Amino acid sequence: MSEHHVVVVGGGFGGLQLVNGLKGAGVRITLIDRRNHHLFQPLLYQVATTILSTSEIAWPIRHLYSDRPEVTTLLGEVSAVDSAAKEVKLRDGTALHYDTLVLATGATHAYFGRDDWEPVAPGLKTLEDATTIRRRVLLAFERAETTTDAATRAALLTFTIVGAGPTGVELAGIIAELAHKTLPKEFRNIDTRTTKVILVEAGPRVLPSFAQELSAYAQKALEDLGVEVRLGKAVTECSVDGVKIGEEFIGSRTIVWAAGVQASPAARWLDIPADRAGRAIVEKDLTAPGLPEVFVIGDTASVMRDNGTPVPGIAPAAKQQGGYAARVIRARLAGKAPPPAFRYRHQGSLATIGQSAAIVDFGKIKLKGWLAWWIWGLAHIYFLIGTRSRFAVAWSWLWIYLSGQHSARLITQRETMRDEG
Repeated sequence: MSEHHVVVVGGGFGGLQLVNGLKGAGVRITLIDRRNHHLFQPLLYQVATTILSTSEIAWPIRHLYSDRPEVTTLLGEVSAVDSAAKEVKLRDGTALHYDTLVLATGATHAYFGRDDWEPVAPGLKTLEDATTIRRRVLLAFERAETTTDAATRAALLTFTIVGAGPTGVELAGIIAELAHKTLPKEFRNIDTRTTKVILVEAGPRVLPSFAQELSAYAQKALEDLGVEVRLGKAVTECSVDGVKIGEEFIGSRTIVWAAGVQASPAARWLDIPADRAGRAIVEKDLTAPGLPEVFVIGDTASVMRDNGTPVPGIAPAAKQQGGYAARVIRARLAGKAPPPAFRYRHQGSLATIGQSAAIVDFGKIKLKGWLAWWIWGLAHIYFLIGTRSRFAVAWSWLWIYLSGQHSARLITQRETMRDEG
């Protein structure tokens, strides 16, 4: 093994793909993440909505590389990068020297200047977020069952999702199905079928990144599930009592934020230009400007396609970037010419609406309905890690499909807001 040390910050799709791509390259790798697990984020909303358990979509990073002695995994949080000294500094004071640095630190929620909304309107990026949302959803029904005040009960049975991208649409559809199909027989003092699920989108349509016809189908499918879709007006206030949509106040005790993302501070660490979402603007080989030994990939990076549009912040894009960066590093180590500039290959967009409807956009081929739902399910099962996870997720979906019962309806984790409110 050479003394060349590759430090990878972030154990998401891009970071893991890069580490996998450097197998057998003869380098020493240190992989740093704030959490000890890799998370399959595309199915995170299913943990939040009681379909899957946390262990079905997350895997310990140490276990994934237990047979790779050249890979050292560290649980830690990066606080700064000294590019002159080629050091990564951790919050606990540790400093790690690197020869090549890969920043794949992802993104978090963006509240557009209203970070004070986060406690009452959590986003969905981590397992902690998912279990918090799951707890709030389930507690809302439990508290509605015991309250005698009609206004309070109505607010408890009103769920507001802000943002109608794939995460917002998927959350709204499953919460509506949970309330209208799964829970009605289990409560005695409330009729969960009176639950209101409101999906708010400031733009003119849901799923704006999809073709118009698929967006229209998704909206109709949501409305058929009982979701109230509000378009063309932004949320102007979030509080423990509800939301304001434009000037209209709606009592809603459970609010979920799915309206925007903000990149990690990687661009600030490196003192390089960033776009409006904080993503580092990188060169065509995914390196930081003026720092050829530093790669920035995934949701942390702003990468432009040939047509002038940005590469989307989705898992396939991050994996492609991780694989590309690994090839560049290998070429440098071997003294060979680097591969051509990175080019993103779009493999299609998928979104699901409830348990038996979905949309799939492969460019020329566009599908919707039951067939699209099966394609969506098979694609997600394929990309899960390990036979056990694939079997467990497939079984959970089959059980829900046949019985209508969600198997992960557990109230766990101490509430961080509104303990008994």
